[in-house]
Amino acid sequence: MKPLDYFAAHPVFRFDDFASAHREGDAFRPASSMEALKQHVRAGNLLRIRRGLYAVVPRGQTPGTVAVDPYVVASLVAPDGVVAYHGALQFHGRAHSLARRVPFLTCTRAKPFVFGGSEFVPVPVPPPLRLLPDQGGGILVMPRNGATVRVTTLERTLVDVLDAPRHGGGWEEIWRSLEAVEFFDLDAVIDYAFKLGSAVTVAKVGFYLEQHREELMVEDRHLDRLHQRIPARPLYLERGRREPGRLMNRWNLIVPERVLRRTWAEVT
Repeated sequence: MKPLDYFAAHPVFRFDDFASAHREGDAFRPASSMEALKQHVRAGNLLRIRRGLYAVVPRGQTPGTVAVDPYVVASLVAPDGVVAYHGALQFHGRAHSLARRVPFLTCTRAKPFVFGGSEFVPVPVPPPLRLLPDQGGGILVMPRNGATVRVTTLERTLVDVLDAPRHGGGWEEIWRSLEAVEFFDLDAVIDYAFKLGSAVTVAKVGFYLEQHREELMVEDRHLDRLHQRIPARPLYLERGRREPGRLMNRWNLIVPERVLRRTWAEVT
């Protein structure tokens, strides 16, 4: 495929994908592909985002003025990149506050970087999910500005931000964002929570669903399924942070009063 034809169909792309399409007969020559990209970068037709990742510069724009979709970038930084956590909440339009930090899941050793005013933060796929198909599932492929974005579903995102709140923006942001979601497939939420293999995460999901039982139409069977896998002893809501709180006996979970009472809702 000729470079310009490839650029027309891929506004943001990885070098490896371009090289696979840019063949000379039956030969595979990465060096010639790299030289072709370097020529187009020098000509102003391409913007090098970082090593191995490029964006096409539309006609009439320059590398200095082109706006590159951060969610597309996060999906392509690594070959298995998936927009997740608070980044997924923003993508789905459910984040309470907008942030320039875009977490993405990957099994590779990607490093964080800043581009276009956004900070891209790789988060290792949890070990129990690494050998499962599609990183444990709950991943959508969505069209976005002529490209596609791999992003976690709202069901998986609910579990992920409760599992790792530092990537969700903290408890207030997590609660306010999740409360903007009108519906969850609760069986999908529970099935995914079990895949993580973390009893405390299961307890967090159970606590959240019980607290929002009426709004989310949570049934006894949902809570009963989760209750079967709670921790054997009381654990804190957040790993490594023993914030004083109240023990929720049903879940063996110590929950801070500010989360239990949602005190931020009292501030006007």
